[in-house]
Amino acid sequence: MNKSIGKSEKVVLAYSGGLDTSVILPWLKETYGYEVIAFAADLGQGDELAGIKRKALASGAVKCVVKDLRKEFVEDYLWPLLKAGAVYEKDYLLGTSVARPLIAKHQVEVAHNEGATAVAHGATGKGNDQVRFEVSYMALDPSLKIVSPWKDPKFTLTSREAAVDYAKKHKIPIEQTKKKIYSRDRNLWHLSHEGADLEDPANEPKDDVFVISRPVSKTPDKPDYVTIGFCEGIPIKLDGKLTSGVRLIEMLNQLGGKHGVGQVDLVENRLVGIKSRGVYETPGGTILVTAHNALESVTLDRETMHYKQQLALKYAEVVYYGLW
Repeated sequence: MNKSIGKSEKVVLAYSGGLDTSVILPWLKETYGYEVIAFAADLGQGDELAGIKRKALASGAVKCVVKDLRKEFVEDYLWPLLKAGAVYEKDYLLGTSVARPLIAKHQVEVAHNEGATAVAHGATGKGNDQVRFEVSYMALDPSLKIVSPWKDPKFTLTSREAAVDYAKKHKIPIEQTKKKIYSRDRNLWHLSHEGADLEDPANEPKDDVFVISRPVSKTPDKPDYVTIGFCEGIPIKLDGKLTSGVRLIEMLNQLGGKHGVGQVDLVENRLVGIKSRGVYETPGGTILVTAHNALESVTLDRETMHYKQQLALKYAEVVYYGLW
């Protein structure tokens, strides 16, 4: 929702450096005269953050704030998610969903620290992220204006192809081309892929879709074994060695990715009432969910386990809807 906007105000943009936010940053500046502060959350997306400050400033930001939120993401978001056994519509391990409230939380903090009057995001009017971001903003500080360019009548870049053209015109460096235009979201827990040829459910994902895991045809025939040690439902050891949550997931991503573990292809029901086809890679998360399920199978009594399965469905809905 876009409230009245004044000139020379500061807005904090949730900035990933991807196609959408790359074009939104200069658009906010040239359309509304905002001083744009880019906020990037390090959630374990690796080299995607390389040079992000330089790119944001070159695109017109007055400042770029990058926060390392990996530890908080794992301990306060992923571990509760794992313990809850939350899986949306049988397959989706909620990698994007669970991260959005954390990004919004720190985005609001940056707005307070920088004296900004508004926050902005790059989510479209067709997806779930608009709700996850905006509900979080309003819960944390309802006085902040919310700027959502994809829902703004002045925003004429109504397709990813148009956004590519805009980026070229404004000399904004992007990885996407009109031939390689998947919408991706990556963090420590997963990597999602949407759009392009995946829009047709009849199209099998091509091998080059996968980034953090190998296609099944290219995985080794020889298995690997791993032992995960839990304490009160939280994984703390890998093959007998105490390991931090961040490092544990990183190592399991490498191992699972090598074997093509955690590749999911589904058509899901979005909160906004439409269906969406997504391909997800969650190698480490899938190993942990499998291990946690095994742990529960030997520790929970029948009635507790059956009741927990019911609660897990509701928990998954709450996370997916952005009501964390």
